[in-house]
Amino acid sequence: MKKISLLLVGFFVSSFVFAQNIVTASNFFSQVSSVYGSIRDYEANIDIKAGKSAMSGKVSFKRPDLLRIDFSNPKDQVICFNGDMLTIYLPGVPAILNQSVQSSGSGGASLATPNGLSLMSRYYSVAYETGQTPVPLDEEGSDELVVKLILSRRNTTEAFRYIRLAVSPESKLIRRIEGVTPQGESFVFRFWNYSINQGISDQRFIYDPPTSANNYNNFLFSE
Repeated sequence: MKKISLLLVGFFVSSFVFAQNIVTASNFFSQVSSVYGSIRDYEANIDIKAGKSAMSGKVSFKRPDLLRIDFSNPKDQVICFNGDMLTIYLPGVPAILNQSVQSSGSGGASLATPNGLSLMSRYYSVAYETGQTPVPLDEEGSDELVVKLILSRRNTTEAFRYIRLAVSPESKLIRRIEGVTPQGESFVFRFWNYSINQGISDQRFIYDPPTSANNYNNFLFSE
């Protein structure tokens, strides 16, 4: 009887210790949000894939919502949001698209910001995609291990049906975002080589496009 009691005590102690090591998906996401909430600014390399199109460049962010992407592919293309105006420079046309907006309109890249994460927690439910144990970043094999989350929209008005996040378990920085639309279109954003809190100047987000390009204002709402 004494042995049985000791076994039961051991079982409950082990269960308690195991439970302390469990981090729910919501708690892990909250940790990620907390890290991004402490970031004043960052720069990182970025790759973007939308269907068969692929782009790459450098993204710069500064709180509260300043965002700029300077592309190396397509070369010299720029997306810049200064808090009031979204400007997109398309060198191949060439054209300058301007849009006055209340929040950054640069797509999935803006999800890797405190505001983006706040919106995700509000409008999406969070779950582990593969469990809390880190797994390779890429399915075909990778030396880098990440925690993978999947966020499912709470209502049908959201732009993405679900969002997949790959997060570094140590730094809690987002390495990859994949947003899938209701039509099945996939947009993938990969971030790496972060530089955090380097004191980026507001001047970084003032963009003067070439004067030879054609200007198109309020392009999102033009007929």
